[in-house]
Amino acid sequence: MNGSKALYLNCFTSPINAFIVGASRGIGLAFIKQLLQEPCINQVFAGCRSPSEARTLNDLTVNNPSRLHPIQIDLTDEHSVQKSLNHVKQQLNCQPLSLIINCAGFLHNERAGFFPEKKLAEVSPALLQSSLTLHTLGVLLLAKYSEALLARQTHTVFASLSARVGSISDNRLGGWYSYRVSKAAHNMAIKNIAIEWSRRNKHNVCVALHPGSTATELSAPFQHNIAPHKLFSATQAAGYLLSVINQLRPEDTGKFLAWDGQVIPW
Repeated sequence: MNGSKALYLNCFTSPINAFIVGASRGIGLAFIKQLLQEPCINQVFAGCRSPSEARTLNDLTVNNPSRLHPIQIDLTDEHSVQKSLNHVKQQLNCQPLSLIINCAGFLHNERAGFFPEKKLAEVSPALLQSSLTLHTLGVLLLAKYSEALLARQTHTVFASLSARVGSISDNRLGGWYSYRVSKAAHNMAIKNIAIEWSRRNKHNVCVALHPGSTATELSAPFQHNIAPHKLFSATQAAGYLLSVINQLRPEDTGKFLAWDGQVIPW
């Protein structure tokens, strides 16, 4: 697989509309750039907390005014999520969404004094609550308010970025309490959503995706521990994940998949 090459999403019926959350930087922004190269993409909605400050995203919008639409959304605020999806609905003008990818997440926040815990004594209620609110409540709210916009008669995908460290059975090192706990809870949320949606939308696939170690702001303080050949660029990671998405079938709903398509144990 070549993560830098635009992929043809032939699993969808053309043209489709996509909504990417966490689109102002990192893997989310890389998804936007690659989707704009896809012939099957009609419109792309780019959700982020502060669109006016997303310089690269705004430059892309200037060059793709009819296809790319920045949307303000804060997954930790239910009113914001509801308002954002209502705005997307108005923009779609009775067209459905076929692809939703949630890329919002954080591992550290220096301004808030949040860093991954190395031991139990470092666990912070504020960090754990913030992690659970964004990673777990956030994906539930996104699913809650986007379901009505998903196509019912054709193939659709709802994907949310997780992390291998959220796997309970794969945990060998411990540490990173808040991030691990919130991603494990995120994975349970995805599994629950997949089960419920399968009862009323047989064409939908709902999955958690692990992008691999990626050179973004999220991982910046920890990249020195990663072998260079195992560290992907955001463009590579987005390309690999689009390749996985392109292979998804209804029977894959509820799975936790790595960037190479391998199933990760819960």
